[in-house]
Amino acid sequence: MIEVRHLTAGYERHPALHHVTLQWAYGDRVAVVGPNGAGKSTLLKTLMGLVRPMEGSVQGLQGKRVAYLPQAAGMDRSFPVTVEEMVLMGLWQELGALGWRRSAHRQRCHEALATVGLQGFERRTLDTLSGGQFQRALFARLMLQDAEVVLLDEPFAAVDSRTTHDLLHVMHGWHAEGRTVVAVLHDMELVRHEFPTATLLARELVASGPTEQVLTPENLLRARGLQEAFDDRAPVCGPHEEAAV
Repeated sequence: MIEVRHLTAGYERHPALHHVTLQWAYGDRVAVVGPNGAGKSTLLKTLMGLVRPMEGSVQGLQGKRVAYLPQAAGMDRSFPVTVEEMVLMGLWQELGALGWRRSAHRQRCHEALATVGLQGFERRTLDTLSGGQFQRALFARLMLQDAEVVLLDEPFAAVDSRTTHDLLHVMHGWHAEGRTVVAVLHDMELVRHEFPTATLLARELVASGPTEQVLTPENLLRARGLQEAFDDRAPVCGPHEEAAV
């Protein structure tokens, strides 16, 4: 199990998540949902170690290979590298910063690009790609990371339906291989159709478990209410207090 225990996390001592406790099974396909500003991205960053918990802990990822895909909207595509060079960065743990890229590594890169529908795009620079093509390239890089746990922050935002369909197929392949996939999503219909497990956040945990039991009208209404009533000026609460609302 991946276990989050009494997690409070945020930025500059201001919590974005309050006392979240949940469990996900290895090999599960999990959607993390909730209103804007609910702490969804903060949860993924904490799992990756990019945000240090103020309180609580994350258990179950020690010794695991974890791959993280941040929101594409925040990524700089003006850097002059080719698609092949960017995707090969997925082999960083295997090769290191100065590792020699052999023909076998490039072959793996080309196979990953073909899997995501970008065969022949190896020499293109990132600034020539559409939003959907760039997201496909990022998925190809994830494939080379060969991680046991894959964390995706809004992987289908601002891409067309065909790209979403193709990348979901890649994600299903990861799940079939026993990898754990956790994705922050906003499309509730997509969550209901594609993700058997869901976690609903509103800076605190509203519900987590089977998707049909989490995405109920009552839980969604409660999540909206918690978010609307949250006081950004409230002080950091203690480890056993209720979240300030």
